Amino acid sequence: MKKFLLSLLALSLSFGSVMADEGMWLPIQVAKIHGKMTDAGLKLSAADIYNINQASLKDAIVRLGGGFCTAEIISKEGLLMTNHHCAYDLIQNHSSVDKDYLTNGFWAMTRSEELTNPGLTASILVRMEDVTAQVMKAIEGVEEGKKAGAIAKITKEIADAAGKEGDGYTGDVRPIFYGNQYILSVYITYKDVRLVGAPPSSIGKFGGDTDNWMWPRHTGDFSMLRIYTGADGKPADYAADNVPLKPKHSLPVSMKGLQENDYAMVMGYPGTTNRYLTSANLASNLNNYNQAIIDMFGARMQEYKKSMDADAATRIALASTYASGMNTYKYFIGQSLGLRNGGLVEKKAAYEADLQKWIDADGARKQQWGNVLAEMNKDMANYGPVNREYLYFLFAFVNQPFTRFNNQLGALKGLLAEKKPDAAKVKETADKLKEKLDDIYGEYFPATEQAAFAAMLLVYHRETPADKQPAFFKELLAKTKGADVQAKINTIAADVYSKSLLTSKERMEAFLNKPSKKAMDKDAGVSLATAAMKHFSEVVAPANQAASGNLNANRKLLMAAMMAFESSRDFAPDANSTLRVTYGNVKPYNPKDGVKYKYYTTHEGILQKEDPSNEEFIVPAKLKELLVKKDFGKYGSADMLNTCFLSTNDITGGNSGSPVINAKGELVGVAFDGNWESMTGDLMFNPAVQRTISVDIRYVLFIIDKFAGAGHLVNEMNLVY
Repeated sequence: MKKFLLSLLALSLSFGSVMADEGMWLPIQVAKIHGKMTDAGLKLSAADIYNINQASLKDAIVRLGGGFCTAEIISKEGLLMTNHHCAYDLIQNHSSVDKDYLTNGFWAMTRSEELTNPGLTASILVRMEDVTAQVMKAIEGVEEGKKAGAIAKITKEIADAAGKEGDGYTGDVRPIFYGNQYILSVYITYKDVRLVGAPPSSIGKFGGDTDNWMWPRHTGDFSMLRIYTGADGKPADYAADNVPLKPKHSLPVSMKGLQENDYAMVMGYPGTTNRYLTSANLASNLNNYNQAIIDMFGARMQEYKKSMDADAATRIALASTYASGMNTYKYFIGQSLGLRNGGLVEKKAAYEADLQKWIDADGARKQQWGNVLAEMNKDMANYGPVNREYLYFLFAFVNQPFTRFNNQLGALKGLLAEKKPDAAKVKETADKLKEKLDDIYGEYFPATEQAAFAAMLLVYHRETPADKQPAFFKELLAKTKGADVQAKINTIAADVYSKSLLTSKERMEAFLNKPSKKAMDKDAGVSLATAAMKHFSEVVAPANQAASGNLNANRKLLMAAMMAFESSRDFAPDANSTLRVTYGNVKPYNPKDGVKYKYYTTHEGILQKEDPSNEEFIVPAKLKELLVKKDFGKYGSADMLNTCFLSTNDITGGNSGSPVINAKGELVGVAFDGNWESMTGDLMFNPAVQRTISVDIRYVLFIIDKFAGAGHLVNEMNLVY
């Protein structure tokens, strides 16, 4: 998913109260906030949403992988709905120049045509439990420096015990409120998840990077998967005779449409929010963390785009990585604009002043929390610049492919460095590496990575003060010929990628057939990667860790102070890839003076945006024909087909693919984005402009049935009229 921006942000920022739509709530908190949910229009009981003794909505919500996206069960045959961009990597993996599913889409017309995806898992929450008391008891009397180890031990014990409760069960204990509480989630995880259908990218990514984070939208951002089990209904590895999951609950699909102010609820697995950071932390992020991400992702993605535009095979292979990178790049641009223009840092500072005044008014409070803000501000002043240097080095050197390839040689290097290398061990180690070469060099394009490395190295040189640049890099620049720094860096990158054993599968294989210390010692790529990792592990990473001071411990203390200061407030914990419930309503918004957005879009916007010369706005011929003729079938309303809509739900990354559910528990849409005006939403919720962008389920069904001719999938669903 994503987040948001604008000076309008200053209109409604408030710390002292919680707006009705704010909060990514744990399922075990739903009973507590149920009254507010019913005030917003909910018709279900709290037990209808979360219940461990009988089927409830939670049983239809699926975590994909470790939480990179969400999906929902929409039939009694284990059929899943999620976003197109969530399945994008899967679609890419199954694509080739001859079978270009990214461009043409994919639809399994029979179960036997559904495509397997090794390594992809689908997990469903069994139950959730507050285990804070167990964790706190385990660390009673433990000295501060050993608490982290004690916490890791007890949380693993709790998780392992939960994992023994059933077949395919896993337990996961995560802290909330910076370690003031601990929550156990128990999942059942399925390992046979197959690709069922996906529209062409011209529908699933309609609008591309231009429309990303923007409203109005007309993107059919959906795809379909299916969970399979063993014949006994239990999780099983892939087998041809596996059967579709028989779920405890599947979401009915509403055909009724949406009106302004209708209740809307999202359930899913949001990744990360940071709404309790200090003003100093936010200011530091703007100048350091965010800027490093923008600079380095921008440099790499620019080079990827050039390569993708030049070659079809490269376009397919890098499509998922590029889409993810550009999403991150644009997100941090928007968040930084919001931080500069939205008054968020100032609002936080004003809140902290009130908090400090409250702390200072009581002796006991002052003794417990009196210095926590001052200490955190001091730590952030030290940490920010050091973290900036850390990030630029990390992206420029450590995260380069040739460095990762060099790290694979660690064991072999150790053997070859011995006075009398054991030939048998050397051969055994080299042979094991040869077996992994296809994986190591999969989807790897040397020319693209060479250009990206040069671009990022130039940014590193520009953004890192000369006295902070390591000796190995200065020496390399000094001995490299070139008219200027850019020319020298281009030569360095060319030397690594044209000559090093690390940057070619063929050269690496030749080396592994006859490994020698001499060959590695004279290799430019090995030398650079080794020097970079040495400097990172001995200087950069330790400096970053040391500069953080007591930030983590003080964040925990400050969070406790905030919760005491606002003792009547229901605090929603920051997102951490555990199941959350958010509620709100279908609403438009005013992004700026003189502009008012409707809460929905229609097919007319697709035709208005069409541009055959721009890959982001191509409309498939069949879709255009259906839209022009207004051949909407049962999915349109009069002469209109709704495409996307807005709601006030509180979401973030990881919520991609989450169901938007109406007051009666029926599926009305699939969440896929946030709006540009509130990209600081991960840092503070702003109800005036923060919106979730979702694809209308009727447009999804129209594409499946009328466009793709896969009506058999619609027939699986329980349509409610």
